Amino acid sequence: MGRTSRKRSKLANRAIAASAALILGGGGLIAANSYASAGEGWWPGGRDGQQQNRTQAADGRSVSTIDCPDVGNSLREVPDDQRFAVDRELATLDSQITVAYQRFADNRQRVEADRAFGENQILAPLRNERLVIIQRIVALIDRSAERPQGLEQMAPCTLRDDGNGQNGGAGNGDGGNGDGNGDGGNGGDGQNQNGGQDGGQDGGDGNGGNGDGDGQDGGNGGQAGNGPEAGDFVAIEDVQPNVQQPRNRRGASRGTFTTDCGVNANGKFNPDNVIVAPGVSNGAHHMHDYVGNQANDAFASDDDLAAGATTCRNQGDRSTYYWPVLRLQNGQDENDAAADGGGNDQNVGEIQTPSQVTLSFVGSPRSKVTAMPRFLRIITGDAKAFVNGDANANASWSCTGFEDRQLKDKYPICPENSQVVRTFAFQSCWDGQNTDSANHRTHVAFADAGGRCPQGFRAIPQLVQRIVYDVPPPVFDGGNASVFAVDSFPEQLHKPVTDHGDFINVFDERLMNKMVSCINGGRRCR
Repeated sequence: MGRTSRKRSKLANRAIAASAALILGGGGLIAANSYASAGEGWWPGGRDGQQQNRTQAADGRSVSTIDCPDVGNSLREVPDDQRFAVDRELATLDSQITVAYQRFADNRQRVEADRAFGENQILAPLRNERLVIIQRIVALIDRSAERPQGLEQMAPCTLRDDGNGQNGGAGNGDGGNGDGNGDGGNGGDGQNQNGGQDGGQDGGDGNGGNGDGDGQDGGNGGQAGNGPEAGDFVAIEDVQPNVQQPRNRRGASRGTFTTDCGVNANGKFNPDNVIVAPGVSNGAHHMHDYVGNQANDAFASDDDLAAGATTCRNQGDRSTYYWPVLRLQNGQDENDAAADGGGNDQNVGEIQTPSQVTLSFVGSPRSKVTAMPRFLRIITGDAKAFVNGDANANASWSCTGFEDRQLKDKYPICPENSQVVRTFAFQSCWDGQNTDSANHRTHVAFADAGGRCPQGFRAIPQLVQRIVYDVPPPVFDGGNASVFAVDSFPEQLHKPVTDHGDFINVFDERLMNKMVSCINGGRRCR
């Protein structure tokens, strides 16, 4: 797999000038230029002045993707003996959406001319396929636990009106689903306290620039034909400082433990997700960067991970840390251009090697922390947040020198000599019993805005990942067009809100105890 680490060039200098020309008042972008879908080329404003990357339904509403209810998020109890089989069926649901999205992308013009075509040829078959798999999931759970109710109602999907949802909300300047998120499930984690403010800021930006639903920018663009678009970017200098941290109380654990596992310079990539889709090749439909454990693929068992080699400097840390790769969509093919997770799933462009990856574990502002159990699995963020809404979104975007300004649903345009920063502050509370859960979320939780864990949960060391890239600012300029974006499920349109991170704890007992002692003792350790 080829990989690059981009340095500033003539293209970068043009990007800075072009980005400045795009900036509008409140930090929004004028998104008059859009990419056509793959194979059609790029046209300012679309061919003959018409946007080619945005499908208008017969009733005049714009549709850009397929929106399906997330069955996995609705599962609260799956018997242990059925969990593997259920996860495989959930992965099949994702594959069905990917195929249906490709059918939609290949037939945009027909959907534009005839809404009934989209319903009959795309949505109806998808509904029938999903119903079969959902019924299998119900039957599997019913073998060993109470039969889940209402899952069959989640079979139908819709063609997403891009002026009526997460991005549409942002375009209206009301913050979309980000309003107040800092006080909700994932804003109050002690490190990422800016959810509500980000929502308001990003929504305000959208009033002039994001323009979803107003005809200025398309529902899908980019060189893959499915994003990103100009409205997905904002100049970081036009974002107000918005980071808040909870105050440390008596009894706080103030130390930090840092593990150095490199930047994936050796190029370990795959489109699997052993947490969410164990035993399923290409379960993620996008490519992941891996640092730490080198045995991680869809088929890795706990024993495989325990015996795996690690890129971590301290060999007592065989944990696995992974996240979607960042690509530069500059017209250059990567080695996976014709492979699953890459071009086959509409993830195109050159994979960027981070210039820096920092993996830190921090304490609680209210209490001591307890050791994580070995093989604890945590996912943070939501790979499907564009259609699911941002209840579980938890990635932050910023620039070096501006990290008091964090974005959740925009990519940052960084000034010259500043680099792009992705930050993931993982859940910091554990239920004290389980290393995983049916939906891979409910066994861990975020602390509230004051740093308190929910009742019945205990504080654990909180993983904070900071990933830095030297990439040029986006250019929306004809033949020189170049943008960066994270890999995503095809129907998620490479939106920044879909960013996410995954972690499996494979620290040995000695090093985990050292971490806990260090954090509780207020020291800085490695």
